Amino acid sequence: MTNKEYRESLMEAYVIKSTVKQQVFANTAESFLILKKVLRQLEKDYINVLKGKIPDNALPRYQEKGPFEMDFQVGEDLLLFSMHSNVFEFDNKHPINQIKYVQDDPLRSYCGMVMIYNFLADSFKYNRINDLGYMIARIFINKDKHFFVEGKRQTGELMKDFAVDTISPGILREIVETAIEYSVQFDLLVPPYEQVKIATVDQMMEKISHSKMTTGKRLGFGFRTDDV
Repeated sequence: MTNKEYRESLMEAYVIKSTVKQQVFANTAESFLILKKVLRQLEKDYINVLKGKIPDNALPRYQEKGPFEMDFQVGEDLLLFSMHSNVFEFDNKHPINQIKYVQDDPLRSYCGMVMIYNFLADSFKYNRINDLGYMIARIFINKDKHFFVEGKRQTGELMKDFAVDTISPGILREIVETAIEYSVQFDLLVPPYEQVKIATVDQMMEKISHSKMTTGKRLGFGFRTDDV
């Protein structure tokens, strides 16, 4: 291959990959807008059911934080939804690369990503910047608007259906409600005594003035992708 042919080949590959990544970003951004609508509707549906049964300040609340972030509060739990602005590829050992759909066109493995985190609502209310949150799901969307989900109680069957399943409002609502169910059942546990028996003056001053003593669900315990 001559230098000219090499440069032309390189430029062609660059154009193809750039075009695919732009399409992936557009699909992910569109899906994120749909997710916002799903959350707004979910807030209305939950309030209609729960109004009068629980205090008004405990009713579910949806709030947009910007083009790439919003949250949904249910009781003491806050689900934070974040769309990454970049497009990702998977390493060679990832199961997605074993699917014929991807093997037939490797560009199908390029995906945008939406992450769902679970925090304590009080962590933000009282500005406890050292508190812990956990990623409980992430949604991957490709150039064909096909998707799969990794996360807590998100069925592994979705990955094998990557070749046929496309993102939709109904699918997004199912993913969100699965995440809510998991978060509500994932309780805050007392940390081991040995871990918190000693505190510095600075920690106590911060706790008194800013409520910043580190808090998180199952604080002090390992948290793995297979935890239930």
